[in-house]
Amino acid sequence: MNEADALEILQKAMWAIMMGAGPSVAVGMGVGLIVALFQALTQIQESSLTFVPKIIAVFLVTTFTASFMGGQISSFTEQTYSRIERGF
Repeated sequence: MNEADALEILQKAMWAIMMGAGPSVAVGMGVGLIVALFQALTQIQESSLTFVPKIIAVFLVTTFTASFMGGQISSFTEQTYSRIERGF
């Protein structure tokens, strides 16, 4: 295994992590932005208002996209193991 192989595996690992965590992070950011806008418009500064909607939204998205996330990680694992089996 040379540096190019290691960099390629690292790149694929980072891509699999981004694809797996992307939906949850994007929804968390979107809900956070909407709640922050709501708080700025109404001047309600309740601290639990920022966390509860984000937690619920991230939980729901993670529940609905769990098979996609698992597929991304499984695909990366299979590719990595096949490279190990072939000797890179």
